[in-house]
Amino acid sequence: MILRTERLVLRPPQPEDLSALHHIFSNTEAMQYWSHPAHETLETTQKTLDGMLWSYGETGLEFTLERDGAVIGKAGLWRLAELGYILHPDHWGHGLAREALGAIVHATWLRHPHVAEITADIDPRNTASARLLAHLGFKLTHSARATIQINGEWCDSDYYTLLRPDPDGPKPSAVF
Repeated sequence: MILRTERLVLRPPQPEDLSALHHIFSNTEAMQYWSHPAHETLETTQKTLDGMLWSYGETGLEFTLERDGAVIGKAGLWRLAELGYILHPDHWGHGLAREALGAIVHATWLRHPHVAEITADIDPRNTASARLLAHLGFKLTHSARATIQINGEWCDSDYYTLLRPDPDGPKPSAVF
């Protein structure tokens, strides 16, 4: 499945994405709030790419994000139905994550009619991600302290949920 938005192409991950994804996953700024440290080797990124390929096979909704033909990030459901996303910092602040995630949320409801909710887990210090999820309609359900240790530091987690829209309620905008 390929999704297209106004500025992005969301396509299945491919083995050839390794170098471009390593450029993102080795960036310490991009990885500041990720669940593990920045990748130091291509082998580490290969494991992430292998997970993306597996996840795409399971959910059909794990994507490499392209803008103007260049890989700028990844987003999707790495298992039904937990949302994950990362963009290279050069592409932050332009609404691209909102555009990509809006398309993925819409596709999730269409492709998986049995899914009642989509969840996301973020570091509460990542206020931009919290604003993004709120803009998409996600609600903070709970927080937990010291849930994961990264680079020797214990980090907290905020958990968000987006419920499937009521089929009899107002229709969401298809504009991402």
